[in-house]
Amino acid sequence: MSEYRIDEGMEVTLHFTLKLEDGTVVDSTQDKAPATFQVGDGNLPPGFEHPLKGLTDGDSGVFEVTPEHAFGQHNPQNVQRMKRDVFKDEAPEIGTVMSFADANGDELPGVISEIDDDMVEVDFNHPLAGRTLTFEVEVLDVKPATTH
Repeated sequence: MSEYRIDEGMEVTLHFTLKLEDGTVVDSTQDKAPATFQVGDGNLPPGFEHPLKGLTDGDSGVFEVTPEHAFGQHNPQNVQRMKRDVFKDEAPEIGTVMSFADANGDELPGVISEIDDDMVEVDFNHPLAGRTLTFEVEVLDVKPATTH
């Protein structure tokens, strides 16, 4: 049993499973290596870190994370319509995730959400935006993070 509890400046190793409202598993480490992160390093949205505070080795929990604390609400302004000829040879299909460049040239994933004769609608919201998620965790190790 560790004397350390999850808080700022701690390195945490855990198994997690992320589920949608209907129980569909979105992501899980159960069948692979556990996840290790430093609290506050930005790898986990704060809404996922917050309920873990105070847990220690061997603890487990199930937390409901609302959209505001997970990936945000679905924002209609993040849905854009583009001319179909922007896609040149690639025939877009609904549900396909494509990579676009934003104004700074950074890569931005978008999901094709609608196609008509000459326009394609692309949704740039996070695929989990607007969803309440269930976050199941099993804490394996908590220790002070080493700074390099």
